[in-house]
Order: sequence, then C-alpha cells, then structure tokens
Amino acid sequence: MKHASFTLTALTIAVLAGCSEAPTETKNTQINTQTDTEKTTMQAQKIVDAVAPIAKKVPHEMTIHGDTRVDNYYWMRDDERKAADVINYLEAENTYTDAMLAHTETFQSELFEELKGRIQKDDDSVPIKRGDYFYSSQTRGDNEYPVYVRSSDFKGSDLTVILDVNELAKSHDYYAVSRLSVSTNGNLMAYGEDTVSRRIYTIKVKDLTSGKLLEETLEGTNGGVVWANDNKTFYYIKKDLQTLLGYQVYRHTLGTPQSDDELIYEETDSSYYMGLSKSKDGSEIYIWHSSTAASGMSVLSADDAKAMPKRFIEREADLEYSISKLGNTYYIVTNLNAVNFQLMKVEADKAHDKANWQSVIAPRDDVKLEDIDLFNDYLVYQEREMGQSRLVVRHLTTGEEQVLGFNDSAYTIASYGNNDINADTLRVYYSSMTTPSTSYDIELKTGKKEQLKQQVVLGDFNADNYASERIFISARDGVKVPVSLVYRKDSFKKDGTNALLQYGYGSYGATIDPTFSSARLSLLDRGFVFAIAHIRGSQMLGRPWYEDGKLFNKKNTFNDFVDVTKSLVEQGYGAKDEIFALGGSAGGLLMGAVANQAPELYKGMVAAVPFVDVVTTMLDASIPLTTNEYGEWGNPNEKGYYDYMLSYSPYDQVSKQAYPNMLVTTGLHDSQVQYFEPAKWVAKLRDYKTDNNKLLFKIDMEAGHGGASGRFKRLEDTALNYAFMLDLAGIKK
Repeated sequence: MKHASFTLTALTIAVLAGCSEAPTETKNTQINTQTDTEKTTMQAQKIVDAVAPIAKKVPHEMTIHGDTRVDNYYWMRDDERKAADVINYLEAENTYTDAMLAHTETFQSELFEELKGRIQKDDDSVPIKRGDYFYSSQTRGDNEYPVYVRSSDFKGSDLTVILDVNELAKSHDYYAVSRLSVSTNGNLMAYGEDTVSRRIYTIKVKDLTSGKLLEETLEGTNGGVVWANDNKTFYYIKKDLQTLLGYQVYRHTLGTPQSDDELIYEETDSSYYMGLSKSKDGSEIYIWHSSTAASGMSVLSADDAKAMPKRFIEREADLEYSISKLGNTYYIVTNLNAVNFQLMKVEADKAHDKANWQSVIAPRDDVKLEDIDLFNDYLVYQEREMGQSRLVVRHLTTGEEQVLGFNDSAYTIASYGNNDINADTLRVYYSSMTTPSTSYDIELKTGKKEQLKQQVVLGDFNADNYASERIFISARDGVKVPVSLVYRKDSFKKDGTNALLQYGYGSYGATIDPTFSSARLSLLDRGFVFAIAHIRGSQMLGRPWYEDGKLFNKKNTFNDFVDVTKSLVEQGYGAKDEIFALGGSAGGLLMGAVANQAPELYKGMVAAVPFVDVVTTMLDASIPLTTNEYGEWGNPNEKGYYDYMLSYSPYDQVSKQAYPNMLVTTGLHDSQVQYFEPAKWVAKLRDYKTDNNKLLFKIDMEAGHGGASGRFKRLEDTALNYAFMLDLAGIKK
C-alpha cells in the first residue's frame, strides 16, 4: 500500500455515464482540424454536456463486533477484472474525466513537452563494480527504457550490451524488468519480467558469453535471484498468486524444470515479507524476514549448493535486526535495548546468543542509526538527527571518525553500489530540493570528494534561482513537525499570495527526504511553493516519530498534515484560497482522511492509488498484502482496532459536506491498493458531497501500482496532475 501515479488513457463511453451520445473517433479528428476558437468552444461544450457517472447501489451488509456496515458499492470488486458492469463503469469515469479536462488538453501537451524537454535524452548511469565488471545503464533518444551494459573498466573501454529493455518491451503495453543478477563468474544473468504490472515476475536466464537465452522460465516469482557460487544454482522467492505474498524460497539448478526445484524455506506467518541477498564477501546467502514490528534473517552457505538455511537467532516479537559480515565477525544493526537502534558485533560462532553481542555504537535518544556499510578497514554508518541524515566514516583500527559534510540546509544522502569490500572509496548519492541528483566517490581515508556525475537539467535551469528551507511547525498537541520547502526566489513573497502544493505520506516508517525534481520546476516557475510535511508515521525524527503515527496513534498523521497547512498559510507561505494537496497510496489515505477532516483548507487534491477503504480491506485476508499490514494499522478482527480504524477510514467517514476539487487516479492491475478502493470512494463521494467542485477519476486500464512503464510515458501522469492544479489556480499556460 505504497505510493505512485498514473498515465492518461483515452477510453470509450459506457452506458453508466448517463450521456446520450459518445464522442467518436471521427469527431475527435474533426476537432483537431478546427481553429483554436472553434476548438475552445467545442471543449467548453464537452464540459457542459458531460454527466458524471452515477454508480448503481447494491447494498452489501458486513457485520462484525455487533456492528453492521452497508457498502452500496461492494459490487465493484472483481478479482478477474473482466466483469462488464465494472469495466463499463471505469470506462465511463475515464470518459467523464477526459471531457471535464478537455479544455486542458493543449496545456497538458505543453506541460508534457516542457517536462520532457528538461531531460537529457542520451544519458548514462555511473558504473557500479560487481565482481570483475562495471555495470551501468544507458538511455538514448526517445527510448522509454534503459539498455544495460557492462565493461571491464570504469571508463567503459569495452562496453557490451547485456540487456536492451526497449527490444523486450516492444510488444507490450506495460513492461518492467526486475533487478539483474549476474552469476559469480560473470557468465550468466538472471532477470524477471512483468507484463501486467501485478509485480509477479517470470525469471529468465541469459548466457552473457553467447548472448542467447537459456530454456529456463520460472513463473510466479518476485523477480529476485541470488546465485550460489557454483554458477549453476540460484535461489528465488515464489509468490502466492492470490495474496501476492512471497512465501516460499526455492533452489533452482540450471537445465532442470521448475517443477523439480527444491523448496528450502516456507513462511507460515503471513505477517512477514521475505527477501534474498548475498553477503558482500560472497560467502553467505541471506533470507530476510520482515514484518511491521519485527525482523530477522536466515543464513546459508553460498559455497554449498545443498545447504539449508538456519536462523541467525530465533525470531522474537518486536525485535528487529539486520546483519553484515566482515571476516568472521557479524555487525548487527538492531533495536535490542535501543529504540533508535544501535550497532553491535559478535563472532560468528557465538552469534546465536544475544548475550554475546557487544556494543559498537551505543543507542542514543535523539539520533537514529539507519544503516551501515563495511570495508576491510572502515565502517561507514548513516544516522539521522533532527530530521537530517549524515554519513560518518570510522577507521576500524584507530576508531577515528569523520563526518562527510555538505552545504545544503536539508538534503538526501545515501551510500550505494559499494560491493567491493576491499575498496578505499565510498560511492554516495546526494540531492537537495535545489541540487540535482549527484554521485560522488569519497576517499575513506581523507574524505576527499570526486564528483562523478550530476543530473543534467536542460533548458535555462539555474539552481541559484531557487531557495529551500527547513522549518518546524507546532501541531495541535505541541509536537514540532519538520517541513521542507522550495520556491523560486523571484516569484515568492512571504505575504500569503503564492499558490502552494503540500505533499505528505506518513506511513510504514518511510521517510520522504528532500530531493530534487526537474518536473517540479514547472510548478515553481509558475509561482507555486512546494512543501513536504514530514508528518508522524515516518522516521524523520527517529523511531518514536514512526511509533507515534501508527496503530492507535494513526490520527496524528492526519492532524499533523492539517496543522502544517494552517501554519504555512498563517506564516504567509501560501495563499489561503490557493492551497493544494498531493499524496499516493498510504498518502492517498492521508488525502482521504484530511478531506473529511478539513476540506475547507484545500482548493484541490490529487489522491493517487489511494488506500481509502481501510476497514473492509484489513478484514479481508484474501486481498493481496493485507496480513502484512496488521502491524501498521492493527487487526480489525480485534474490536479496539476495528473501532479506531472505522473512525478515520476515508470511505467509511465520507459525509454530506463540501469537498475540495479532487483528481483520483488508479490502475486496474494495481497489486497493492486494489482499483476498487478508489472506485468505491469516488462513487460514494459523488453521492454525498454537497458542492459543485470537480471530482475526477482516472483509471489506467493497463498499469498497476507503479503507474505507466517507461521514462517519458510516466511524465504524462505528472502533466495531468499539474494541469489539474494549475487550471484550478487560474494558470492556463
């Protein structure tokens, strides 16, 4: 139940739309040949003629804990996605949205070209070393997808194409490749492909010496592969096709059918996710077990193709940890006796007993330990204080430390691609709201930075034209909420005259750090202020910030967002009549809850793939991923959680009141927030709302939770969202 947005799709009108006649292909062609004045007149007429789809009501009773709810739109759920009445309704909504936004079609096209025009068409990623090769990706011209290449050196003197995703995607409306995984000797590569956007991947294997595909085809997987060191065995996770949970780990030997694969681990607790990885030194393979409130790992040898996994330690409620291996020592990032986590270490033969774990970085009340990266001579750790992350390098022998410093007041920093345990440099990603994405190599000994690449922004972009701030705003209970802001200097006045877009998420402990967006410039250059409200439910201010925004504290998330909006208006950052809000997935839940609580604050909202039918979804274990969410939202089979969820569930709390202008998006094949949640929500809003504001629902009939595939096609989603908001703000070009 994460976040995303979607692309435009033109669809035919359905009977449920209530329109007397559908716009035809011939009429569309005719409009395109008319003068601008005639075209504008026709577009205006479309709005006049458009009739919002009115969904039929089929009462469906649901009773639990002595409480009965009646859902008039439960019929919209069709797991096969083929029912005629459901498809007709969704197509009617698309047709209505197209008609209501017909007057913005030219503006959308202009925005799309503007967004696309900032992107360097021919672009290469910074090579990352794995084994004996340096791997990178290339994008060229108008290609939607990358071409993956490798070379024996960083300069790319002997580049070889290992996978051209454009060729693979040619015959598909949607196409996604999972992470490429190359065998230890570098000769074979496994990858997964998804052509539906349900995040169910078919694994294929390519011989990189001959360029040919092997006969291997493994169905129903999560797309990830980890190779054993014999170069003919690999491990993968199989998904339950109903719940979409990865629950089984299989061992596959090349040249054998999938039916012969060996099941080496099966997860019986449906509240856990699973993942696979390999130690940096290549000696071990890890199975990751992750629930909302606990985590653990199982270990097996990468050198023994018959090895069976063994728990690092037995799983415990509320205990979280991850391990990294250096020689015969494990380094453990854990919340053991540490709310904000600490780093411990233990010799391998003593690891099973937590009493043997020794503190390396002690727990701190106001600083959260986030991650580590190990090298032969150095430990690099990432920590967060007062909402800002930093990287610290410690020499393992002398204990001397240095903080890697950067100039922006608020930024995103992370180490990545550091696969060589013998390396003497650290690869780092850096960005701020005014600094495009930048890659550095940093000398571990001296801290000296070498900039390898900075994202090129085409056009007249000048970072000096923009300013970013980090402020703290007091919520209604006195807690101070961090807010990141960015605006164009020459168009911003702190006098309450600027339009403002506020973004939020606030769930799963996911922290939305301030980063650069070339697309966002289209708003800033038109006078918008952009704000990220770092509300409770993330870990921006440490683990307690997350705990204070989930389960029975979930309403703090919504209250924070509303209180940030009020304060930004009071402080003059935004005009009270020109405030917009944006959120997706769990952030779409945020939009729904805020719209119910304080609709008068917002002129418009965009709710992308919104998780809005909280109670019904969380009561249905057959819906994908539901059981994994109990630690986040609670289990409504328990009356306390049921009552609390019901009190904020956007769908259940829709009331007869005025709502903001709203654009709601979804994908028919969404695997994380099923399409019928926003569909039912929109139908109920149409029935209840007392205003004449726009309520538009856009469904991508080809995509899922992540939206359209392809780097340029995704920009159509952004252009749609921006045109919707800019049009409401009276900005027409």
